[in-house]
Amino acid sequence: MRIDENQISEIIKNVLANVAGENVTENARSYKGVFDSMSDALEAVNKAYKQYRSYTVEQREQIISKIRELTLNEAEEMAKLGVSETGMGRVSDKIIKHQLVANKTPGTEDLSPSVMTGDNGLTLVEMAPYGVIGSITPSTNPSETVICNSIGMIAGGNAVVFNPHPNACKTANYAVDLVNRAILEAGGPENLVVSVYKPTMDTSNEMMKSPIVRMLVATGGPGVVRTLLSSGKKAIGAGAGNPPVIVDETADIKKAARDIVAGASFDNNLPCIAEKECFAVDSIADALIAGMQEAGAYLIKGDQVDALVKLALVEKDGKYSINKKWVGKDAGKFLKELGINSDARLIICETNALHPFVQVEMMMPVLPIVRVPDIDDAIEKAVAAEHGNRHSAHIHSKNIDNLTKFARAVETTIFVKNAPSYAGIGAGGEGYTTFTIAGPTGEGLTAAHSFTRQRRCVMVDGLHIV
Repeated sequence: MRIDENQISEIIKNVLANVAGENVTENARSYKGVFDSMSDALEAVNKAYKQYRSYTVEQREQIISKIRELTLNEAEEMAKLGVSETGMGRVSDKIIKHQLVANKTPGTEDLSPSVMTGDNGLTLVEMAPYGVIGSITPSTNPSETVICNSIGMIAGGNAVVFNPHPNACKTANYAVDLVNRAILEAGGPENLVVSVYKPTMDTSNEMMKSPIVRMLVATGGPGVVRTLLSSGKKAIGAGAGNPPVIVDETADIKKAARDIVAGASFDNNLPCIAEKECFAVDSIADALIAGMQEAGAYLIKGDQVDALVKLALVEKDGKYSINKKWVGKDAGKFLKELGINSDARLIICETNALHPFVQVEMMMPVLPIVRVPDIDDAIEKAVAAEHGNRHSAHIHSKNIDNLTKFARAVETTIFVKNAPSYAGIGAGGEGYTTFTIAGPTGEGLTAAHSFTRQRRCVMVDGLHIV
């Protein structure tokens, strides 16, 4: 077969790309707002921000409406791309997450000015943009976080430069492209949201140190948050969690079982708000476990638990950490390694409170269940397992005193009562959604107002009419 010059050129280009470690498809190379270097990205986004400063709040909202529309239209494509690239999660659940982001991320309505009037005149306080915001996004919710942060940051009048997780950069950059397509369709400036094709620690450091970037936002582990907080800039850090769920003797046990299985198995337990360990009062523990099995969980025992520990965790010097190769995998894949053929969505097992499944944030569809004598012991053990992250906690109970006691003791940003964990971010519960939950820096569930600063305008002896 004869190969022409164009084919030869294409082969050479692909070989060189692979040698360089780029492995970026031509389709990805056409993404809007995605650059070869962080320097180019920063220059472009700074130019876009200067243009965006003249846009009205109504124009911002038109842009956001178009982002919502495209996100709903392309939710399935992003869900499939995310699972394909990272090997984590479930397509059906990721579609729901994208729909949630599109429908329940606050826009400009979240910005509330305030006015004070009196004998000395009028003072107006408005929510103003920071400017260009630098955002680090995770591999667990790559496109969801890009879209959620973009909506909130654009609503606040900002521009955004992303440094995605390297293991999910294609998915994150697809979302960057989507946001830019929406902005352009709505009449906004090009490159209002930017990223780089190959994010690295170097591109992250360049972004954080750049004088163009006025604020930093990171969704990730404690190391990322510490780096941000030492940057000298205003920083919002969404850190790790290890959310416990308590079930006491007053709960609707069948509903609690269904809710916990639904929450803990959602997207294979990738969400940081998901139930990671369960503390069940002994008198209802058997019924709860039976209810979980009816709801689609698979119970393992004895040697099976030990085998799962060796598979899912890594032990070094007596300390355990997750085996990253198994993060976000389907429960059926774990069970197959144990010689079990099952399509269960969640694996459950009984352990003690100090078991590594309880103490380590698993991010896998594995839920340890700890029997406790009473609510006080449950609260004590649950607070210890949460490790002071103040992220999320859940309880199933009809006793108002027990609900109150646990909420006060655990002090988490999100506290869900008698529902699956995802109700805490607006899925089946009231309130808005976000995928940047800032416990370490105190902003809580971030939205447009989180990405603004207050500006005060004072007029003395004028405009007050009373």
